[in-house]
Amino acid sequence: MSTPSRPPLKSLPATPTGPHAAAQAALVPAVGEPKGAARKGVPSALRPDPHSGDGRFPVAWLCICAPRGAVPTATSKCLCGRDRSAVGHTKVLALIDDHTAHRNVCPLRTNQEGRQAA
Repeated sequence: MSTPSRPPLKSLPATPTGPHAAAQAALVPAVGEPKGAARKGVPSALRPDPHSGDGRFPVAWLCICAPRGAVPTATSKCLCGRDRSAVGHTKVLALIDDHTAHRNVCPLRTNQEGRQAA
């Protein structure tokens, strides 16, 4: 038993018998402003930035991963070059304390002028 052949889904246009030139567009002088293009503009370009910050940015990151029933891990990274990691309950807790203490001694967070004056 054979299935009947299906007719083609698209109809192909007839093949042209020879080359034809494309129609020429009307020449319009390129002087002045395009109609409506500049007037519509992007509205967000004219508004002040709603996400402007207050000058603060992150300097140090503490990432802790403690899945249930698994060994916890933690990493402490800082833009000053500090990069530490710990595996296990006691070492992760020690790294958390060390990361907190690093805030007071990090050269990127402390005011260097006040230290030299003192």
